[in-house]
Parts: sequence; C-alpha cells; structure tokens
Amino acid sequence: MELEAPADGSLARNILWFARALRKAGLPIGSGRIADAVRAVEAAGFTSRVDFYWTLHACFVSRPEHRAVFAQVFRLFWRDPQFLEQMMSLLLPQLRGLQEDRPPEPAEKRAAEALLDGAERPERAAPEPEGSLIEIDASETASGEERLRRLDFEQMSADEIAAARRMLARLSLPVPPIRSRRLTAAAGGPRVDLRRTLARALRQGGETAALARRRPALRWPNLVVLCDISGSMSLYSRLVLQFIHAVANRKGQGWARVHAFTFGTRLTNITRHLRRRDVDAALAAAGAEAQDWSGGTRIGECLHIFNRDWSRRVLGQGAVVLLITDGLDRGDPAALSREMERLHLSARKLIWLNPLLRWEGFAPRAGGIRAMLPHVDSLRAAHSVASLEALSEALSRS
Repeated sequence: MELEAPADGSLARNILWFARALRKAGLPIGSGRIADAVRAVEAAGFTSRVDFYWTLHACFVSRPEHRAVFAQVFRLFWRDPQFLEQMMSLLLPQLRGLQEDRPPEPAEKRAAEALLDGAERPERAAPEPEGSLIEIDASETASGEERLRRLDFEQMSADEIAAARRMLARLSLPVPPIRSRRLTAAAGGPRVDLRRTLARALRQGGETAALARRRPALRWPNLVVLCDISGSMSLYSRLVLQFIHAVANRKGQGWARVHAFTFGTRLTNITRHLRRRDVDAALAAAGAEAQDWSGGTRIGECLHIFNRDWSRRVLGQGAVVLLITDGLDRGDPAALSREMERLHLSARKLIWLNPLLRWEGFAPRAGGIRAMLPHVDSLRAAHSVASLEALSEALSRS
C-alpha cells in the first residue's frame, strides 16, 4: 500500500501524538525514542504502509508483550475506519448494538482507552415522573476489586493490568511440607532412638531415665514452573510469571527452591532472572533471554528437552510442577503424550494451568490437549486473579 507524506510537514507532529497514545496504553516511551522515530521515518521514507509500520515498531517496541498493543493502536491511530467503530463500541455502550456481539480482542480495550479517552459517555436519561415505578440499577454496586479479581487478563485496560499486578504481588502460594524418610530427634516421637538412648545412659553411669525418641523430618518441595510464551499465551504468561516472581522472592512460602522455564519454539531457563527483587527488571531480563516470546509453539519438543536436560536436576525431592499452556500444539500428539507421561512420573504433582478454561463451552477437541490430559493431576484455569487465588488455596490443602 502506497502512502504519501503530508505536504504541510505535519508527519512529525502526528508521530508525536501517536507516541503519546502508545505511552498512555502502557508502553515506556520517552522523548528520545520519539526523536529517533522521526529521524528513522525520514531515513526510511514514507511510501509503504508496511515499511512505515515496522519503522515505528522498531523505535517504540522494546518488549514482546507490547507488540499486540502497538498493532492495535497503530491501526486505530493511522485511520482504519472499520476498526475505529469497533474501538468506540468498547467504550460507548450505545454503539454495541450496532456491532457484532463478541468479546474484545487482546489489547483492544487498552488501545481504545489510549485514543478515545475523551469520548463522551451517554448522558443519563431524564428522571421519571413522580409516582412511576423506580428501577434500581445494581450493576455498579459490586466492589471494584471483586470485579477486577474475576476479569479476564486479556480484557483488562492498562490501568486494570497495573492494579492486577499489585494484587498478584500480594498473593502467596503456600504448600504443606513433605514427610522425609530421614528421622530427626523429637520429644514424644513415635520411634525410639537407641543410639541416643545408650549414649545418654553411658554419660549417666549406665542408668536410663528416659528413652530418646525421634520422628520423620519435614522438608519443603521444589516448585518448577514451565510457562508457554507463544503468541496466544503472551499476556497470560507475563502476569503468571509476575505471580511466580512474588512467590520466589517471598520468604516463608515453604518452597525449597523455585525454578522457572519458558518455552515456545525452544526451552529457556529464566530461574536466575526471577531472583531479582525488582519485578519489572526480572521480567525484562527474562524477555530478553527468551527470544521466542510471542512466537510459535512446540510443546512436545520443549518438554523433551526439559525431560532430557533438566528433569533430574530440578525434579528430585518431590517437586511440584506448574505447566502453564493452552495446549495448542501442532506437533505429533503421540510424542507429546510420551513426554507428558515422563514429566508426570518424575514430579510429585503435575498441575496444568490452562487459560482456555475461562470459556464455559471448553472441550478437549485439540489433539495436543487430548494428549496431555491423561498425564496431569489437576487441570485449572489461569486467566484471572481469582483463578490464581484458587490455585493457592488448592495447593495449601494438598
């Protein structure tokens, strides 16, 4: 598609306003990037819409999770009338009747809020005459926090995602300890410790006043997280990893160690990045390490690499595995089933977190999902703050 640069020299001004919209939608853009974008467009030219898109993309997008937001804001800002109507319908209820009844696509709501924040909402209707039936609208009486807890991550605005991140940072993931085969000294323990009893008797001239006892020691399991970062899982993965970061850096959780891996088209160990105290720095480092963020999915191949190279290192001592993926894999279902079986046998418990469970009509029709289901101990949703709270409660009872 050919484009023609504005004759009045307003292109730089339009890029400035576009950058402000991106910043309001959640992208970290400063004045330096705006100046770089103007110079880049001058150097690349303004003849192709595709070239123009990728020139601005290279200047403004620095994290994988920002790609979807950039694409939506670009379509809306640089004049796609049909898309503009869809965005308006997200903010103006009176337009929803004119649109197809469908849930918003990922990042659409954030793009709409960034560019249509000044749009006026419909005014309230005039009061009814005295004596008429009064209807009470209780739709807005529910707690805002309760609504946010149950809201799908993909339908959140930029401000709602920021609030959800703060809620996730406060969540915990407690786990009960495991009884070890090793025994430790304990008053009133079920077993007699003959060695300590005899040693104590020798120190007392052969007299035994009381029997020394012992009981099985308690130890904490490892937590191993395998997180799908393919295109369909990008936003969910980022927020779940924020939750895992809080678990890994909070003392008293009960986990011996927390190991985290991402996978899309390849497996990446991001454990050391999640040890950083600052969550934004940790996730930025993890995103830079995982070059396949928002790419394709090869679940079977990645699980094969994990089972071959990492299973014996991190799954010993009764580890609990959290597998975060939608299960949409185009590989061989038989190979995926074998790798899932091996992973299941190596872990004390394998919990599958699948955002697709947010749909009431979810059914395991995809071949990858059918191959994985027989080899998990629990299948749970992972699309909202409430679903992760439910996971925490379930683990604490296990």
